[in-house]
Amino acid sequence: MIYISIPAHNEAATLGAVLWKVRRVMAEFERDYEIVVFDDASSDSTPEVLARYEKQLPLRVLRSDQRVGYGPAIERLMRDAVERSPYPKRDVVVTLQADFTEDPADLVPMIKAIEGGADLVGGHVEEIDVTHPRKRRICDWVARRVLLAGTVRGAPVRDPLSGLRAYRVIVLKKAFRTEAGPELLQATEGGAASLALLSITAPFARRIEDAPYRLRYAHRARESRFEPIPALKALLPFRRLRWAPAEEKA
Repeated sequence: MIYISIPAHNEAATLGAVLWKVRRVMAEFERDYEIVVFDDASSDSTPEVLARYEKQLPLRVLRSDQRVGYGPAIERLMRDAVERSPYPKRDVVVTLQADFTEDPADLVPMIKAIEGGADLVGGHVEEIDVTHPRKRRICDWVARRVLLAGTVRGAPVRDPLSGLRAYRVIVLKKAFRTEAGPELLQATEGGAASLALLSITAPFARRIEDAPYRLRYAHRARESRFEPIPALKALLPFRRLRWAPAEEKA
């Protein structure tokens, strides 16, 4: 089973298109899958959009009445998959944004890499369209080249801040048993949450690979909520992060 995990907060304008594209991609890919959306206290018509698609897709919706942020939303989606997966050594969790900046078609090579033996696959941006917001470009440069230069250089994936990833469920199951697991609860910003999740899962992944994808900001239907200062502040605790070696093979 492939669990396609999507955190959503006020994404009604694009969520329907994302869900329909996932349906088309997975129909061609011919794998068993379930879409799991975490509705993070949306105040727009996101619940109504999800209600319509629940009748047409293998879709389950998790909801929170209070905003929890990206990191806790991702964690709840992953814990849900861990609890429900009948075959954690075979099943896969992939994460996808609800704002259509990531193409669902890019999930296919990541899933194939897991099927080929990888335990964790990290997405890295191969191409960014010309509408990539300037403040995000600057923030990314500062984070990767200055604030987290050492952390990024030694990371087990090319882009440790990317949220587009695939995980074998057994890796998540082992990671959430550790004392480090709750760290993710504190990282609500996207890049920091992705970095925290990588730090607790990578030690349990015997084989880690990368897969390219494109960011498509031209497909956004609203202005970005991204703010550079909070995003950079959230990364500060990871300045001295050093990567643990992978778990020894039995």
